[in-house]
Amino acid sequence: MSCLTRASLLLLSACSFTLSAAAMPVKSAVPSASVKQMLGQKLMLDLRYYCEQQPVNGQCRTPMTKLPPELATLVRDYDIGGVILFAENLADVAQTVQLNRDLQSAAAASKLKLPLFISIDQEGGRVARLPRSLATSFAGNMAIGATYAEHGTKFATEVGKVLADELLALGINVNFAPTIDVNVNPQNPVINVRAFGENPQQVAELGNAMTSAMQQRGMIAALKHFPGHGDTEVDSHLGLPRVEHSREQIRQVDLYPFAHIIKQQMPGMIMTAHIQFPALDSSTFVSKNGEEMLKPATLSRTILHDVLRQEMGYKGVIVTDALDMAGISKFFTHTEAVVQTFAAGADIALMPVKLQHPGELKSLAALLNALEAAVNKGDIAKTELAESYQRIVALKQQYPLLPAVKSAAEQTKLAGKLLGSAAHRQSELALAKAAITQVKPASSYWPFKLSDTKKLLLIMPDQTKARALAAALQHYSKDHFVIDSISLQQTDLARASAQIGAADLVISGFIAPMQSLADIGGMDDLTGIANIAAAYERQSLQFETLLPQIKAKKKPHVFLSLRAPYDISRYGQYADVVLASYAYNTSEQPTAMGAGNAVYEALAQALLGQYRLTGKLPVTVSGY
Repeated sequence: MSCLTRASLLLLSACSFTLSAAAMPVKSAVPSASVKQMLGQKLMLDLRYYCEQQPVNGQCRTPMTKLPPELATLVRDYDIGGVILFAENLADVAQTVQLNRDLQSAAAASKLKLPLFISIDQEGGRVARLPRSLATSFAGNMAIGATYAEHGTKFATEVGKVLADELLALGINVNFAPTIDVNVNPQNPVINVRAFGENPQQVAELGNAMTSAMQQRGMIAALKHFPGHGDTEVDSHLGLPRVEHSREQIRQVDLYPFAHIIKQQMPGMIMTAHIQFPALDSSTFVSKNGEEMLKPATLSRTILHDVLRQEMGYKGVIVTDALDMAGISKFFTHTEAVVQTFAAGADIALMPVKLQHPGELKSLAALLNALEAAVNKGDIAKTELAESYQRIVALKQQYPLLPAVKSAAEQTKLAGKLLGSAAHRQSELALAKAAITQVKPASSYWPFKLSDTKKLLLIMPDQTKARALAAALQHYSKDHFVIDSISLQQTDLARASAQIGAADLVISGFIAPMQSLADIGGMDDLTGIANIAAAYERQSLQFETLLPQIKAKKKPHVFLSLRAPYDISRYGQYADVVLASYAYNTSEQPTAMGAGNAVYEALAQALLGQYRLTGKLPVTVSGY
């Protein structure tokens, strides 16, 4: 692709944009600002839902897809520095483009006239906010990790480029990615396949390649979750995890990828973790409930200032993880949390206050007044506030945050051609295929061929995934299969024994662990997590009921580990062939080819023996 063409597609003057000094945009003077204006720049607001009237039950679930005048006024009047978007904000290309342009117009009308950071969690794989049928979402970090032995950093670079190009085309300029946690705990409920793997050096190399690719395209990367979320069994959305690593272990494992990428790339942002690291900071605080506790990293000056700034030499912008997560909100009021994280050295507070209906809008002014009072009292040092503001402005001047084209129509047209393009879908499929890992048998030999069978039985987590795999098998096979399916969401398995008995071959798939709040959005989804947990428990019981029946009937059996491969230790014994895909998502059109169902296309081609499987487990799976 020529430089001129790429620039027009990216809607940026980005062909010469790199992080080298020679290509760095010329910095303007930092606009002088009042204390309150500087504080406004340090807030990144969640605009996921908004109701024009206060909900009767107190909970708004109306997606904010068009910027209401009252929210535009807040962005303008309080010189807000940034926003975060979720899946609910993103319906289609034209709507997303217009929403982001309206947000930037509101910021342009402010006194400081600084453009907004418009951010998103578009990691790929398990965590992706854009519709998968619309944008290229890829198979995720652990899938990239599985390609490392054969392909090195090739796919990390390719994914970083595509994610950046598609997000920038829509007007999104900060991606909370890559996740560079080193997943050393098989029980980790929230990271697992969001990590590249368990080897710190490999994670560092892949994270560095992805960061470099994104930032060279003009996208601000945000490494997460500092100082490391890879050895936890508690989801920080739901509680306050504690990592008992020694200081040396933290340096060699958890901090290693951060240190490597800081030295190589100087990432635009680094996101904090709501996690206790007693070896780094054993100081305590008294929670709002009167309990004495260790400080989490997000509120620890020792960790953010002494370790990240001074020891590791990080000069970029520190952003917190969402402050509404239980790891923080359970122990602090929202004002206390923001004051303490700013005092600790964080530059940006992510999701500091709810603004979901008119009755909540006054809480933003109250927060800013409280923060200004904290500055005047000395709880937040004025010199550090000014330094933080300068870091934020410097980052905004370093990257082209605004689309180059003047009209929404032109931006929409160009973005529509770029998102989910044929070339990007080819890259998506190439990664999915390169990642597929044959865990069993150890040799390339399979005791059967799908081409020799006629009747297949798919046992899948739900009918959507069964449909996706069935469609891909029929599409890529020269012969026609008769395909029956069992959904693990079914409550009546009376026919299951007969279905297993009638099959020539059984293909089963499972997704472990269960969905986390990070997958589906965040703390606004807390009321539904109990239902997800109950459904997951039922699926597990159903699956464990069916597996012995397959073995008892001596049916050829392929087990597909569709998320974290650790479940192979539990289920691999029942199957003749075990494959790991590290990804399970379908698009909104599960039977479509080349439209967001790449994992199932890759699995179908692997099952049909149409390419050599080169993926390698990037984590240790007990027994394999």
